[in-house]
Amino acid sequence: MTDRPFENTVVRGTVRSLSGDFAIIDLANDVSGRVPIAEFGKPPAVAVGDGVDVLVEVQDEGKEAQLSKEKADVLRKWDAVAKSHAAGELVEGTVVAPVKGGFSVDLGGVRGFLPGRHADLRIVKNPDDLVGEKLQFKILSLDDEEGGVKLSRRALLEKELRAQKSETLGKLKEGAVLTGRVKTVTDYGAFVDLGGLDGLLHVTEMSWGRVGHPREVVKVGDEVQVTVLKYDAATERIALGMKQAQPDPWADAESRLKPGTQVSGKVTSLTDYGAFVAVEPGVEGLVHISEMSWTKRVTHPSKVLNAGEQISAVVLEVDAKARRLRLGTRQLAPNPWSQLEEQYPIGSVIRGRVRNVTDFGVFVGVQEGIDGLVHVSDLSWTQRIKHAGELYKKGDEIEAVVLDVDVPNERFSLGIKQLRPDPWNELPSTHPIGSVTKGKVTRVVDFGAFVEIEPGIEGLVHVSQLRDERVENPREVVKEGDEVTVKVIDMDPDARKVALSMKAAQHEDFDYRETMRSLEREGRASFGDVLAGKLGKKEE
Repeated sequence: MTDRPFENTVVRGTVRSLSGDFAIIDLANDVSGRVPIAEFGKPPAVAVGDGVDVLVEVQDEGKEAQLSKEKADVLRKWDAVAKSHAAGELVEGTVVAPVKGGFSVDLGGVRGFLPGRHADLRIVKNPDDLVGEKLQFKILSLDDEEGGVKLSRRALLEKELRAQKSETLGKLKEGAVLTGRVKTVTDYGAFVDLGGLDGLLHVTEMSWGRVGHPREVVKVGDEVQVTVLKYDAATERIALGMKQAQPDPWADAESRLKPGTQVSGKVTSLTDYGAFVAVEPGVEGLVHISEMSWTKRVTHPSKVLNAGEQISAVVLEVDAKARRLRLGTRQLAPNPWSQLEEQYPIGSVIRGRVRNVTDFGVFVGVQEGIDGLVHVSDLSWTQRIKHAGELYKKGDEIEAVVLDVDVPNERFSLGIKQLRPDPWNELPSTHPIGSVTKGKVTRVVDFGAFVEIEPGIEGLVHVSQLRDERVENPREVVKEGDEVTVKVIDMDPDARKVALSMKAAQHEDFDYRETMRSLEREGRASFGDVLAGKLGKKEE
């Protein structure tokens, strides 16, 4: 049998000629064969005289051989992959497509398989993101018979991660300024890759000013400069900040924003109790609803302001330590309350309509947005009024006397009973002590009877003053509605008390003081008790 030294081996040959669709290749020992020109690429990269590596697939007993350039290229590349594997070197390849369980990778003519769990440090959520990527891989295993190459990218990334982590740990300390890349963004902040370690950049540490959502400041992939605020080596938790790269605007806010200073800014948000206004980068102030109008009752700030609106305001108070700034918008206009003292001096009479009726009084319109209160106790000198609605209703036009104007507390006090003299002050002249008058019994109690001697003015006829004889039960002598004749025996207008006597009215020479001294000796009562309302038999 003729020797076939080249069969199943890759040998070097020379292109003798190009004939039609084939290139004629001369090998050693006068052996030759042909290779389809298509195996040289498009357009064919071959010329007469070129040296070419080919695989001798079949060699007959003569000098003719069946050759393949493509298979020779594959074998040569496989050898290169095998050498890299043996040396523990990395190989480069391009991810071709997702396949069952992982990805197909082209290693320059040799097909490799990248299992899904070896594709990245984390599960690849979108496989198409890797397709077309030229990456480096570690060879896990070779299968010569099947021609398969099992790859891992994860092993490479883990090695890089360990190296990065070691380098980062060397720089990691509170106050250190590092550069990182944003990995993920959440509602409460962003996680930043510092190189093998992730740190949390909380939304409150992104800016000295208000941040609605972290995406307003950063996005995934951004390179950011951050300051290490806190590092826990045991848990490897890292707190980061971005705003620390800029001066704290609150540091000297008290010197810039003094009370009374007028500022302008944009309304950043509205709440039930007020509006927040950005007056400087990083400095927001609150305009409380009570500081929006001198006279109108603002139920919600949206009735006055809109989010995003540019407004002016006046600084009321600044607390840099607590990072609080109180603002007001009503202070931009004159305070109408400060003019009320001149417009309505105490004692002057005003006329207005009842705007509201409550159980404690009536509110009377003084001017636009300003009401005066007539307390229930200032409605009448003599009537016992439980609810102001007994006398007035909303819309009634009334007159009242100005009693007090409290500008700081924005209170305007009015009185209706003050429109006429206090009848108790006139009582000593209209019903002097010793005078006799007629009255109507309004109430009968165990210790005597109350008699109305003027509209709304009652006096007490003590049980001892009903008749000459001793009386045990006043109801046996008088009843409600009876008209009786009484004598004024004493009074105290300041305490709004008057003592009356029915029996004294029957005796011109009656000495009530001697009678009271007699009662006192008997331990029944004193005149002081009568006026003070401490009536009845004393305890033994």
